[in-house]
Amino acid sequence: MNHPTSSINESTIKQMPFASPLLEVSQYGLHKINKSIRHSFGLSVFAGIFIAIAFVFYVTVTTGSDASSWGLTRLAGGIAFSLGLILVVVCGAELFTSTLLSSVAWAQGKLNSKQLLACWGRVYIGNFVGAMLILLLVVGGKMYLLDGGQWGLSVLKLAQHKIHHTWLEAFSLGVLCNLLVCLGIWMTFSSKDMLTKSLLLILPVAMFVSSGFEHSIANLFMVPLGIVLQNTVSPEYLLSLGYNANSFADLTVSHFITSNLIPVTLGNIVGGGVMVGLGYWFIYDATPTPLTPTDTSTTTHKANIYTATSAAIHLPSQGVSIMKNSSLTQLTVAQLMDTQAVTLTAQQSATAALLQLSTHKVRGAVVVNADNNLVGFVSEQDLLRSWWANDFELDSELTVNDVMQTEVLSVTPEQSVSELIEFMTVDKTILYPVSDSGVLLSSQYLDYQQRLNKAAAKRPSIYPVIENDKVVATISRQHITDYLLSDLTPDTKQTEPATQHSHQAA
Repeated sequence: MNHPTSSINESTIKQMPFASPLLEVSQYGLHKINKSIRHSFGLSVFAGIFIAIAFVFYVTVTTGSDASSWGLTRLAGGIAFSLGLILVVVCGAELFTSTLLSSVAWAQGKLNSKQLLACWGRVYIGNFVGAMLILLLVVGGKMYLLDGGQWGLSVLKLAQHKIHHTWLEAFSLGVLCNLLVCLGIWMTFSSKDMLTKSLLLILPVAMFVSSGFEHSIANLFMVPLGIVLQNTVSPEYLLSLGYNANSFADLTVSHFITSNLIPVTLGNIVGGGVMVGLGYWFIYDATPTPLTPTDTSTTTHKANIYTATSAAIHLPSQGVSIMKNSSLTQLTVAQLMDTQAVTLTAQQSATAALLQLSTHKVRGAVVVNADNNLVGFVSEQDLLRSWWANDFELDSELTVNDVMQTEVLSVTPEQSVSELIEFMTVDKTILYPVSDSGVLLSSQYLDYQQRLNKAAAKRPSIYPVIENDKVVATISRQHITDYLLSDLTPDTKQTEPATQHSHQAA
């Protein structure tokens, strides 16, 4: 039996009204950190390209506009600029301002400060490289001559405006900008449909752009473009537009870095990483997950011990209505859970753990610490996979900590058994092939029974039961099926359903 660790990202979990939004945001941050340097940097370059392209679009849309339509023009420009963030999300690029949400995983103790800062730095540099590539193409294509040179004048004016904020103004506008960017990204976690994600991003981006908020990566393209134009266009070009050679002399690299880039970047970090990321972390999960690495000096396969992420399952009510005539509708986990289930510790040897599972004839067990808090989960499959990797040699130094899974779905004693059955057995994305936005995902017609036959859920069969942050029992698919069988044969049904499973965990 495999106890998957990635189930918490599935659409069924997203439908749970009380599931913490940090679950997906945390995985979002970890995914960014765990990418290879080549993969992460390459996608960062693309993000810089996308944002630069969006700014080209913005300049084109707003150039030559009538001053009397100032607000509408900026709104149109903001909508045009939203193309950049849409491309980042749909094409899977790595943008510095959205990567700042990895602060959630850091606050939960799932990564250290060095990993966090290395990722942020790598993405920032990659974004800069991508922006410079588009800058070279724009200058090479002489786009500044569009609309009789007004396009280039728009760039120069906008770049000059950005370097004339005070330090506090630039910082504050940076905070406001990434507050909206990260809230937009946060909203996209509510849907799997790319069209819906794209639509959700438009208004937050349009607001920050039209209001003049400052985005560090966009500025890495726009201000350097203004600097390049100031140093390359002829005096005659400027004179033809009513300006002289010294009109934009203050567009320098040093002025840009000190007056704009540094305060805006810091503001972006505060707006996205602190206000949105850590703000929601404080609301939903203010107690950080301790990061306590084991000694890695003696072996090469030691892992870190993390407190497991437990997500109480609160499933949609549809499952209850389907079984409205069943006795299960009133049944709770507390009535079937096994309070004497096998538990393991992270420090015991993997060999001893396998013997313990075999002795009690169970396929997996919960890993707890001295305070009975949930630490992880180990199945027979986890143990056998490790031995396969070691050519089936029983390594005496291999511990439960080395093989356990550290993100574990859990339930509460009050959880409805009927809802748990639905979650364990049915993949609703297959049974009802419609996206969150109502788009049909399958072109093949199948009746309900055919879809149901294909909708087997790949989810855990054993769940720790959590009460007051402590493991009090486990419940498994076997407990439920045994109860159903006893319900069919009343003469064998015991008064206390849980007691017949006191030796079983699966």
